[in-house]
Parts: sequence; structure tokens; C-alpha cells
Amino acid sequence: MRTGRQGLLLVPGLVVLLAGFLVPSVLMLLAPPDVTTAEVFARLGRMLTDPYDLRIIGRTIGLGLIVTVLCIVLGFPLAYLLARSTSRWAGLLLALAIFPLLLSNVVRTFGWLVILGSNGVIGQLLTGLGLVETAPQLLYTELAIVLGLTQLFLPLAVISSYSAVAQVPAGLDDAARGLGAGRTRTLWDVVIPLSGPGLIVAATLVFAGSVTAYTTPYLLGGSRQRMLSTQLFSYSSVTLDWAAASATALIMTVLVFAVSGLATLAGRKGATS
Repeated sequence: MRTGRQGLLLVPGLVVLLAGFLVPSVLMLLAPPDVTTAEVFARLGRMLTDPYDLRIIGRTIGLGLIVTVLCIVLGFPLAYLLARSTSRWAGLLLALAIFPLLLSNVVRTFGWLVILGSNGVIGQLLTGLGLVETAPQLLYTELAIVLGLTQLFLPLAVISSYSAVAQVPAGLDDAARGLGAGRTRTLWDVVIPLSGPGLIVAATLVFAGSVTAYTTPYLLGGSRQRMLSTQLFSYSSVTLDWAAASATALIMTVLVFAVSGLATLAGRKGATS
């Protein structure tokens, strides 16, 4: 009886979820304005065979994977050091590490415009040292997108990894070292396997955010290095091609759900092994 009453508490949240998220999302994906579902799937089929669209899909997946690897490789060691630190400043350092999450994405991205622009810091440094005659074009490249997205999602990777490492008892580290394992082996054989589920969550969040981010790829990649998010904006706000917009959104949704499903399977496999 008590279980049934507790289940009733879920009803308001489920109603809001269905009415405010699921139903509009399905309508947007499969039945956009003045377009039939058949037209959406027909456009989707053409996109999956068009070399231009395939390059955009491949670039989105590729850059998303690169950003995910960079965020985990850079974020996990920092999270480990903060989680194992006994310093009274550890909390402040953690706050500083995740402070960029409180800033606007536009503000952080504009910082890269100042750094990577033709008259930016890097260009002036290279020309000032006499290494190049003219500043290299770093903006509107895949490198610029990777740098911007890595900075954007690194704090998310840090806080997710920190939560995972904090749940691993520090005494296991001491026990491993007492048995002769070094710091590197302790980290690789003890901490990382036990933190695996948290790392999978962090990687999933970073990848999903990378393939769906719009502001950073738009400002740093421009029209030269399009991704699915910028292409979606072009279809829905410039050309008003609703069938193509829905097909693009459908591809992005499938990518996110596919990665989430694979991550869940990997987490279950790691838990049972």
C-alpha cells in the first residue's frame, strides 16, 4: 500500500516529462511544420548517402570522440588528486576547477576568439619570435573546435570523475602500496577499475554535449567546419528546410542514445567481470 502511494508521487513528474519534453521532441523529429513523416525519412535516407552530409556526420562523431578522450585524460588525474588531497585548500581547488560551469558558453568561447584570431595572442607570439611571417589561420579549423569544446566540458569531466574517485576508499590505495604496488599501478589496477562506472558516465556526458553543442562550433568553426548542430541551425533558421532539420535532429538523437546504450552495456559488463 505504501509502495503504491509512493508511486503516485512520480505521476506529476512523469506528466511534465511527457507533456514538456517527450511529446514535443517526437513531434519535432517526426512531424515538423508542413512536412510529413515520410518526407523526413526520405530526407534522412538522402543524407545518409550524400558525401557532404556524411562528412559532417563523420566530423561530428570524430571531434566528439577526440574531445571525450581529452576531457577524460586531462580531467581524471586532476579529479584523483583533488579527491585524495588532505589539504584544507582541496575544496577551494575543486570549486575553481568547476567554476567555468557557472560562466556562459559564449563568454568562454569568445576567449578563444581572442587567442586564436589572426591578431590574437598565439599569432602575435609566433610572428614576434620570427617563427612565421604571417600569423597562421587557427580559427575556423577543427583544432579550434576541439580546443573550445575541451575547455567547455572539462569541468564536467572533472566533477563526474571526482564523484567516482571519492567513492573509492582511500584505504585501498594504502593497501595496494603496502603490497608493493607503485602509484601508477595502484591508479591503473585499483582506482580506475573501481571508478569505471563514473568514468563511463563522464565520457557519455562529454560526448553527448560535444555532438549537440552549437555555440562553440558555430563561433570557432564557422561555415568552413560544419557540425550537425550548426547544420541543424542552418536548416531550421536560414533555409527553412524542415525535413532536413528533422532528419539532422534525428541523427543527433540516435547518436546520443546509441552512445548512452553502449556506455550502459559497458558499465554492466565491467560490474559483472
